[in-house]
Amino acid sequence: MKPSFWHERWERAEIGFHQQQINAHLEQFWSQLQLPPDQRVFVPLCGKSHDLLWLAGEGYPVTGVELSPIAVEAFFTENGLEPRRWRDGAFELWEADEIRILLGDFFSLESRQLADCAGVYDRASLIALPPAMREQYARKLDSILPAGIPGLLVTMEYDQTVLAGPPFAVSESEVRALYEPAHTVELLYTRDALSEESRWRERGLTWLLEKVYRLTCREETVYKAVN
Repeated sequence: MKPSFWHERWERAEIGFHQQQINAHLEQFWSQLQLPPDQRVFVPLCGKSHDLLWLAGEGYPVTGVELSPIAVEAFFTENGLEPRRWRDGAFELWEADEIRILLGDFFSLESRQLADCAGVYDRASLIALPPAMREQYARKLDSILPAGIPGLLVTMEYDQTVLAGPPFAVSESEVRALYEPAHTVELLYTRDALSEESRWRERGLTWLLEKVYRLTCREETVYKAVN
């Protein structure tokens, strides 16, 4: 999946993946990470998510990364924020109050840019990537994040033969294969999402699960940077 795919989605406003409300799983399960306030949280492929505002409002400074300039500009404009902007390596950094967004390609991130992060929240990043890119994504995270930090991961499971994605179906077995080499993976919650979201039934799905995981990084595991 090339960057042009996501640029075109934002240009055409085909952003059904954007949630108008704070994610309920974030509100319910964030405390499971036992992360003290004032600790910075990394949100990959953040778009213009309202979840950034919720985290900041709970006392957690946020660093997001987003490929689309349309999404980044919309986030600050729609929330009445006036960002400072400057170059940082391959990125343009936008910052206002406790929220910082790196505009550019996730795979160009350097560990120094996330050195002050103490937690990770992934609702729409892993499920945005096709299978061929998910291993690269997981290893990149391992290579750029400080050792030992916890994460909250939200995924979807459904019949991928009915819908091509994105968002893509990511099974629990794949989550464990991707993360257990470097993390303890704990399934916190499973939700039958089809009964409450008719738009997925209208697209032909007969079952849809949302799953929430807590990832606890093993400090002794170190990966080399992904090129």
